[in-house]
Amino acid sequence: MTSHGMVEKFPVAELQDLRNGLLQGGLDSWQAAELISSFLSGRGYGVSRQRARDAVAHLDGIRCSLENMQKELERLALVM
Repeated sequence: MTSHGMVEKFPVAELQDLRNGLLQGGLDSWQAAELISSFLSGRGYGVSRQRARDAVAHLDGIRCSLENMQKELERLALVM
């Protein structure tokens, strides 16, 4: 977490990899939520599994742009 109380800005390449995994992986919502959870926990953040599933549904309903993904990750990430 930065001094402004926000989650870090994730590198574009990492967001693209996550996005590609979500879009091309043929994952169901539970698997996609696990991918998001793993992404955040691998960077030192916690995340509620239910909120990760909610985010998957939300990202499915909007354009899954890198900007939208960053916003969702900021919303989900819990500082450990």
